[in-house]
Amino acid sequence: MQIESLKVFCDLAETESFTRAAQINHVTQSAVSQQISSLERQFKSLLIERSKKKFRLTREGQVLYEYSKQIIQTYDALHSRLQEIKDIISGTIRVATIYSIGLHDLPPYMKKFLKAYPTVHVHVEYRRANQVYEDVLGNVVDLGLVAFPSKDTKLEIVPLRRDNMVLICHPQHALARLKTAKLGAITGQKFIAFEPDIPTRKAIDKILKDHGVSVQPVMEFDNIETVKRAVEIDAGISIVPQGTILQEVAKQTLAAVQFEDAQFFRQLAAIYKKNKVLSPAMKQFLAILKESQ
Repeated sequence: MQIESLKVFCDLAETESFTRAAQINHVTQSAVSQQISSLERQFKSLLIERSKKKFRLTREGQVLYEYSKQIIQTYDALHSRLQEIKDIISGTIRVATIYSIGLHDLPPYMKKFLKAYPTVHVHVEYRRANQVYEDVLGNVVDLGLVAFPSKDTKLEIVPLRRDNMVLICHPQHALARLKTAKLGAITGQKFIAFEPDIPTRKAIDKILKDHGVSVQPVMEFDNIETVKRAVEIDAGISIVPQGTILQEVAKQTLAAVQFEDAQFFRQLAAIYKKNKVLSPAMKQFLAILKESQ
């Protein structure tokens, strides 16, 4: 019996999917099945009730899962401590990020980290917000980068920084002549929105509702880049994080207007699974992410 087999079993128990467990551990689905069968022979116990309708651990499987988690955490802590003693910063960090952070906030921090620790490989995946949470909880990635983090008893949240939210419009739009405007100025305007399940959309909707402002939604998108493109063709106005439109404002393809009476911010955060042992590389990565640029 090997540590790797116990980890595969834990990943399977948590994802309830042979396919996902295989992806996480970079093995085939057949290899996952073989390792589970090997554990069942080792402990002379059925660990999983195999049914096409529902995944379920047996009582013996649940006991093995609880103890395996402890063993893996102890092993990871040992490995991390030995690296710290030897002053070794290496390995792989798997990161899932929402598009806006990955495209606009992360690059300078990545550059700084990789320059300081060239032996660390950082693998970044761009995902929708709900998928970032799923990947972190399912052990697909080590860290997640999100906006407006949702509290979850299974997650640790590391606040990073706040990004000012601004109004954007076409440079020829009537509002573009203003440096600042009251939130009420956008009442009745055609509005380019994020899709309803996007945390930034929920935050904007709350701000508008709290101030009694109604807009005319004309388009909904799941990422910041498409929202900006729609505003650039004058399909409507929008509210976005200021850090995501610096290039467009500089090129004068978009105009940005600050709010006078409703200044609000987008909180950025890193998330990871509670009780996860952070390697020296992950600790340094988080430390750099928390620095101000």
